[in-house]
Amino acid sequence: MLIVHGGAPTAVMNASLYGAIRAARESGEVDRVLGAHHGVRAIFSGDYIDLSALGDEELELLPRTPASFIGTSRFPIEEDDYPRLVDALADQGICYLLMNGGNGTMDTCGKLARAAARTPRAAGLRIVGIPKTIDNDLEGTDHAPGFGSAARYLAASVAELARDVAALPIHVCIIESMGRNAGWLTAASALAGELPTSINTTPRSSLGPHLIYVPEVPFDEERFLEEVKTLYDRVGGVVVVASEGLKNAEGTPIVPPVFQVGRSVYYGDVSAYLCSLVIRRLGIKARSEKPGILGRCSIAHQSSVDRDEAILAGAEAVRAAISGHSAVMVGFKRLSSAPYRVETTLVPIAETMLNERTLPMEYLNSARNGIDASYLKWCQPLIGGPLPAFISPMGEQ
Repeated sequence: MLIVHGGAPTAVMNASLYGAIRAARESGEVDRVLGAHHGVRAIFSGDYIDLSALGDEELELLPRTPASFIGTSRFPIEEDDYPRLVDALADQGICYLLMNGGNGTMDTCGKLARAAARTPRAAGLRIVGIPKTIDNDLEGTDHAPGFGSAARYLAASVAELARDVAALPIHVCIIESMGRNAGWLTAASALAGELPTSINTTPRSSLGPHLIYVPEVPFDEERFLEEVKTLYDRVGGVVVVASEGLKNAEGTPIVPPVFQVGRSVYYGDVSAYLCSLVIRRLGIKARSEKPGILGRCSIAHQSSVDRDEAILAGAEAVRAAISGHSAVMVGFKRLSSAPYRVETTLVPIAETMLNERTLPMEYLNSARNGIDASYLKWCQPLIGGPLPAFISPMGEQ
């Protein structure tokens, strides 16, 4: 069995790796478990890590180790590479291929499965996808491992920052969230404003976030400035969360990307740009915060639910492959939010290939500058328990 990691790491990518290794060992059907060293290109050279050699003590560290133990990549695969990759897998005696990643990785996974189906000598190769993305933009699953931990990090960070701003309410603070074309993660910042404290039942919403802007809604700079000014005049300190992927009505990013190769995009500093608008146009002090990759690798804020489901996804992928399934991805189907219950499903890989799942409009408030309670109900279970409780600032009711 060969396991490949693709795309950006997460706080629970190694948890899925752990689940897969454990399930393979327990199956009695897999002689060796290998890891592709830094992504799919390792298949060409056979640059593999022998995961079967990991001792139990090392293995047990994986679920709480950030990023990717075996290494990942954004190596682009061309159409004529797929038959070569399948031939290499057949030459190496790989019977099961598990690919852990997001949209781009699932696209590669599907194309490899198609190429294998056309190659007689690879007829026994089973290829299964394990979902992973902090963006939560994979079709065919209620949510993806990696998202819950990133959501917890963002919500917890915004809750702490909101209290700092409330203590010295003299400026506008703008936090930039990852998420590219989907606002699922940006929206999770709303959890910082809706949880009660342990001292009384005052919601955090009076402290922020006051405004949340997702990439699904065209961004209007004049309206943004008007909303910030209105809130600043009323409450003093204003907390704004903005997606890195904000675009104007024409679909153009409000800040041009600093680097882009294919689907790999390094966005400009949206938060810094918005702060400059506030300072120049409104004459109000403003600060920008950009957690960036800190938000996807934090083990301190790792969600226990996210970790457990990542382990389950890895294990289910192994069981699916051994049972003869191929060209599928493990998905999660929600049965209930309260109490929280999900079940795993097998999703045809063709349904997930580069098919971005964006945030539904019904999860936004009517003004499209905040989040509806229905989203909070959906997201709350995924962050793995309540955020730390704080006493309300003096004067807050």
